[in-house]
Amino acid sequence: MSEETLFIEDIEPVVLLGFSDEHLNQLDRAFPSTKITARGNRVKILGPESDVESVREIIEEMIRLAKRNGQIQQSDLSTLLALADKSERGKSKMWAPPEDTDTGDTILHTFTGEAITAKTAGQREIVKSSEKNDILFAIGPAGTGKTYTSVALAVRALKERKVKKIILARPAVEAGENLGFLPGDLKEKIDPYLRPLYDALEEMIEFDKLEFQLAKNIIEIAPLAYMRGRTLNNAFVILDEAQNATNTQMKMFLTRIGFNSRAIITGDVTQTDLPRKQESGLVSIQKILQGIHGISFVYLDQNDVVRHKLVRDIIEAYEKFENRNK
Repeated sequence: MSEETLFIEDIEPVVLLGFSDEHLNQLDRAFPSTKITARGNRVKILGPESDVESVREIIEEMIRLAKRNGQIQQSDLSTLLALADKSERGKSKMWAPPEDTDTGDTILHTFTGEAITAKTAGQREIVKSSEKNDILFAIGPAGTGKTYTSVALAVRALKERKVKKIILARPAVEAGENLGFLPGDLKEKIDPYLRPLYDALEEMIEFDKLEFQLAKNIIEIAPLAYMRGRTLNNAFVILDEAQNATNTQMKMFLTRIGFNSRAIITGDVTQTDLPRKQESGLVSIQKILQGIHGISFVYLDQNDVVRHKLVRDIIEAYEKFENRNK
């Protein structure tokens, strides 16, 4: 058995431990073989040496997060626990040397002052590659933050006046439901497909300001089909759920990009809703555009999942099942 004692300095213990000790309880559940006790500004960890080391690293990173952001969200701790699990399976150190110990670079602050950060290696690669390339493809499973990170980058570019508008597009492909049977006019039929983009924006921009920007088309959310025939200058353009774009649609979208514009295309090639005989444009584009300067591909995996920890396990299970079938 091993024992470690950590001292909390410059932050309130409640920030580190969570209200009603929710963060502490989450750590307890993740490491059942350890005993973690907190008294005042002191945290004591008792248990097997490897687990004690992992818990100590997590708590030290939580302290850094709290000092930088003034708070710790449950998703932050979930990400740290996922990283700890990954490092244990790979027998590698949880974090890189000190210069890379930051679990996420701040992309921007929301209107409430909350920091939006790139929390995983894949998300940080999206941020880095987007700064160096005009067109970026972010490909990976659900829950890896592809869309959210991309929207945050677009909002930052608009706030910094690097672009004059944001355009968010999605293919309106039916996934089991027929559009014709949905209630309402065309806009009301299409809006459910675009809802995840509205959700992301509403977290980042004050409601009144967002309404104004949507009304003035400073921010535009539209089905992919509406992009045909346009030239998109001075814009940050995002094509989300691109696995549901056909080859023709993908070519159409990419050739809309105009002067001083940047584009991020996101998607999960394992979840296409296209007819079985129709190839996804996101699948074929990887063979067509590889090696072109100014175009980058970032691949995320289950280790980048920032939703409930079971999402990562579900993705892993599906991958094993599909590999067995192959």
